[in-house]
Amino acid sequence: MDTENPSAPPRAQSRIPGKNHPHRRPHSGVVHDNARHTTRFTVIGNHLAQHPELSGLAIGLGVHIQSLPTGAPADIKTLAARFPEGPTRIAAALRELETHGYLRRTRERTPDGRIVTRTVSCNQPGHQGTASDNARTPARRPAPPNRPPRKKLPAVPRPTHMSPTLLQAATDLLAGLRRADPRLLLSATDAQHLAPGVAAWLERDLTPTAVRAALTTNLPQEPLHRPAAFLAHRLAAQLPPPPPFRAPSPQPAVRHPLRNCEGCDRGYRGPEPGVCGDCLAARQRP
Repeated sequence: MDTENPSAPPRAQSRIPGKNHPHRRPHSGVVHDNARHTTRFTVIGNHLAQHPELSGLAIGLGVHIQSLPTGAPADIKTLAARFPEGPTRIAAALRELETHGYLRRTRERTPDGRIVTRTVSCNQPGHQGTASDNARTPARRPAPPNRPPRKKLPAVPRPTHMSPTLLQAATDLLAGLRRADPRLLLSATDAQHLAPGVAAWLERDLTPTAVRAALTTNLPQEPLHRPAAFLAHRLAAQLPPPPPFRAPSPQPAVRHPLRNCEGCDRGYRGPEPGVCGDCLAARQRP
């Protein structure tokens, strides 16, 4: 009689239904017939697929957008052409996804200056992107370098009395200089700085025509890179002296009407009726 070999492998055990099939076929409800995906699949979280507040259209659009490759269009017009729902329902569903954090739509400027709407799909709302995610983000156009501060304009003369009428006349004169030479086109800020200097010239009894000629005559042939600075220099360097003092002319003597003296009946001139100078002197003598 043969002896039992203790080194022989044990006999294979038969399957135990309760162990190998823990999930028995339910009597009702959905039954899954799943196959493992190896290509062309997208991982979707149950928080989206079974979201308690999103509509079915919003969930479907969220799944569709998450399955799209980077750079694929996901605007309302494109989605309305892809699905039977109209633009109104598509737009409402996209707003639902934005409200719950599954979608972000921002407006950005492209390197060629156009404004585009960029759609960002979030497969897990509240998740902060990692460095690899940020590396895939298209680089924005770098900000332009800071411009150097603008040079200050030279000081200009100031009038003794600054009146609104005089200042407006000076501003109008400066605005018309470009008609004499297009290079003398001034900005509003430059005209505001130069206007007191022109007013100081007008205050010194110069006509606007004379001031305009002084500022536009014998201009240099080379380009004027800073016309306001050039005019400020001329206003200060060529400021004419104040006009000479004019004494007021003497008032003419008042000629009173001719009257008859009440004392001697002679004629005399006086402001009021009465006596002549001789009679007045005789009355004042003791």
